[in-house]
Amino acid sequence: MKLCRTEYRAIAKFTEQLRPTRQCMKMLKDRFPNHSQSTLLSIFSLEYQKRMKRSLVRHHAPDVIEDYYQRYRSEAKKRPSDPVLLELANEVDLSPCLMARLLLERFLEEQQGSVSSKQVVNGMLREPSLIPDMQLAKHVEQCTINDCCYGPLVDCIKHAIGQEHEEILREKLRERSLSFLDESHLRAKGYDKTPDIILEVPIAVEGHIVHWIESKASFGDEQSHRSYLNEQFWSYWNRFGPGLVIYWYGFIAELDCQRDRGILLKDCFPSDIVTLCRGLAES
Repeated sequence: MKLCRTEYRAIAKFTEQLRPTRQCMKMLKDRFPNHSQSTLLSIFSLEYQKRMKRSLVRHHAPDVIEDYYQRYRSEAKKRPSDPVLLELANEVDLSPCLMARLLLERFLEEQQGSVSSKQVVNGMLREPSLIPDMQLAKHVEQCTINDCCYGPLVDCIKHAIGQEHEEILREKLRERSLSFLDESHLRAKGYDKTPDIILEVPIAVEGHIVHWIESKASFGDEQSHRSYLNEQFWSYWNRFGPGLVIYWYGFIAELDCQRDRGILLKDCFPSDIVTLCRGLAES
């Protein structure tokens, strides 16, 4: 699904009032019923992460962390059965998983007298039963389950979705009998930074030659697309020639402006592929 900048900004503006909860995602879908749930969730995730990055410095101030920790301890004592850590995160507009990380680090520092390693903290966020405080463990788990933008559960889901769409891309290529090399083949050949697919015989899509295809199981907004261009797409272009990027959950239509320079954007697998054999037959 392609959106113009105006449509995207309207959705982004609406997300400013939302928290990363299932109820808020329902509100987003009710407000924009013509857009798919996956597209809306991807846009919300992008905008929410921008919001968190802008506010992280404030939330990480030592006095602020101490205030959060003492408030959590007080409320957990008064209401042991309630999701007080999740409520605190939503109250101060901080991702539940980021809040859980901050207070878990503060708890471990209090218990051990020193700052715990990132590896230890990550392990406890992935498996809250490792936290040596059953109540905090329960509250951390509640944050992990209810955060749709951050945390180990979200990371696993995003990785699985990414793998699924790469397999969809490979299957589409096999259906068209297009010979290709995927990342595993390219890594075996010694390439370190590669697109998801290199076509062994180039194709043409909408009049543009395509040597490689990159699969993105996300929405393409201006910030993420600019980052991908600088960190990935132009290096692929330099090494392999012109290519195609598929943003499976859509993109801002105005970003598809590099076609003449060799980077084409689509929101699905193209249906109008011209292969070398077909092109020769038609000529």
